Amino acid sequence: MPKTTYLANNVLNLALRNVPFTPPSTVYVALYTIAPDIGGSGTEVSGGNYSRQLATFTVPVNGQSSNTADILFPVASATWGTIVAFALLDNISGGHMLYFGNLSSPKLILVDDQVKFSAGQLICVEV
Repeated sequence: MPKTTYLANNVLNLALRNVPFTPPSTVYVALYTIAPDIGGSGTEVSGGNYSRQLATFTVPVNGQSSNTADILFPVASATWGTIVAFALLDNISGGHMLYFGNLSSPKLILVDDQVKFSAGQLICVEV
């Protein structure tokens, strides 16, 4: 999944210029009805019992890391719309987008639906 300009600039500053970067202590998954881009824009779901979900990731191997456990969003209490993308952010609300990606198939989320990413499904690659 691609990284945002925010993260790319911080990694380059750290690796090439020794400019400190404090990585996030927690990472959250967000859902989008309009896909984000490298600049971190997009339209995140809101309302209807929606909230970003905490995610943990494996120790990187060969430049790759994936979510260690299932990520389960709350049951929708209202229609969320058609989910087309997701992103990893450094805060439960607001914050900075780190990585983003499109779903392989958009999914309309109606009342009583629930979104789940299985363990290992979200893969970040740095090669």
